[in-house]
Formats: sequence, C-alpha cells, structure tokens
Amino acid sequence: MKKDFKNLVSTFKNSIKTWDYFVNWNKVFSNSSELEIILNKLNYLLGKQNLKEEFLKLYSSNPDIVKALPVLLAIREKNIEFFDSETKKSIFFNFNKIGDKNANEYYTFIEKTGLNKLFKEDGVKNLVDYVIGVEVGLDSNGRKNRGGTLMENVVEAYVSKFCEERGLEYLIQANAKRIKDKWGFSVVVDKSSRSFDFAIYNPKSKKVKLLEVNFYNGGGSKLKAVCGEFKSLYSELKKQNIDFIWITDGLGWNTTLRPLEETYNNNDYVFNLNMIEGGVLRELKW
Repeated sequence: MKKDFKNLVSTFKNSIKTWDYFVNWNKVFSNSSELEIILNKLNYLLGKQNLKEEFLKLYSSNPDIVKALPVLLAIREKNIEFFDSETKKSIFFNFNKIGDKNANEYYTFIEKTGLNKLFKEDGVKNLVDYVIGVEVGLDSNGRKNRGGTLMENVVEAYVSKFCEERGLEYLIQANAKRIKDKWGFSVVVDKSSRSFDFAIYNPKSKKVKLLEVNFYNGGGSKLKAVCGEFKSLYSELKKQNIDFIWITDGLGWNTTLRPLEETYNNNDYVFNLNMIEGGVLRELKW
C-alpha cells in the first residue's frame, strides 16, 4: 500500500457532526413528560398577581408541585445548597423530600431565585412548553459526551458493514480480557486499563487487528502525546504479530503535522475517514 502523507492531511474533515448530535429529543421529551402533571398544576399560578397567596393555597393540596422548581431554574440537582449573603448562612433544600420545608420557605425560594417573575410577568403561557425549552438547553451540555463518541459511531458504521461482508467479527471498547474471553486470543498491553476502540477478528486466520479512532477540531500538546503513544503501541503490538490501525481526522492536526508525519511514517496503518470511505480496509490482509 503506497503511503501519501500529503493526501492524508489534505483530506481531513472539518466536522463529523451527525443529525442526532445537536439535541437528544427522546431525553428532552422523556424528562419533561415526567413532570407534566406537576407543571400543569403550576400553570394555575401563571399571571397571578397575588402569587404568594395562590401558591400557599395550591401547595396545601398539592405539595408535590415543589418537585418542579429546580428545573424551572434549569437545574438538574434536587438537593441544593444556597448561601444567604445577608445571614451569612447556608440554606438547604431537598426537592426529593416533599415537605422538607414549609410552604412559606418554599415561597421564599421562589422569590429569592426570581421565579416569581416567571409566574407574574406576562410572557410564559405554559410551563410544559417552557420546560421543554429548558431541557433542550440543558441537553446541550450533553453534546460534549456525544462529541466524544462521534468518531467511534462514524467508524463503526463502516466496520460493521465491512465485517458483515467479509465474515469477520468485531468488538467495541475491547480490552485484553474481553478479547481473550470472546476469541481466546491473547493480547499483551502496555496498560492494564488499555481498551481499544475496536478489535476485529478473522475466525479463519485466527488473527486480530486492533483499532483506535479519534477526531480533533483543535490543536494542542495532547495531539503530540497521542502520536508518541500510538507510535509505541504500534511497536509493542507488532512484536506480537498484531496489526494496529489508527484512524484519525480533524483540522486540529494542521497545528501538529510534524509528530503526525513521524508516526505516519513509522506505523503501517494510519488512515483518515476519507480513506475509510474509499475502501482502504479492503486493501488490507485479513
């Protein structure tokens, strides 16, 4: 297989965001539906000018309404500590325990956090719809986690199809124990915690190939460290007659080309997504 480092770096992708990267709608609607009954009860308070009186009345027959107060502030935690700058004391609210505080204390929570404005001021017509919006915002924090597995998900689509076509088997997040248990194949790793993104096994040749995948939008010292790590890992696995395949991509590499080129020249198999899409896996001996 002819190597061409210029081709590798010139075909790096700018983004691999998939359609489901932005919002996990199932989670959003699941979380909001859990509170839908309570939120509809709280809808009664919208637009009320005598809010405290109406809240105390509603709470007396429906104490569970306080369970929804944290999410109205876009907070996931149910056990919350506040520091009162006037009294210089901490105040604790446990919204998992109905009746943890009395009605007046809960109203103080509403007033001090500014939630009274949400109920009094014209604008919010339905708290169920409002919380769906809050959940979308909170879910954006989950993008970091989804982004961490995007490259793995993209590559798995190719690995899965390729293995099906060739009669191969594969594991995701494969450590030495899982590989041994699944195929009886021994891999000596440099770290006891070492887990490979993919292990592909050929039941006919009884051989395993190990894959690591990653995508970098930004540069930094980490990229140089990764190059050094995978260069050493390649050498260790080669001694065991195991092929190590590194699939990497992203424009972040443009800031760290020299270490990447050194690893590219040292390792037999360093690919990007464009090469995977072009069928480079079919060119390997399995």
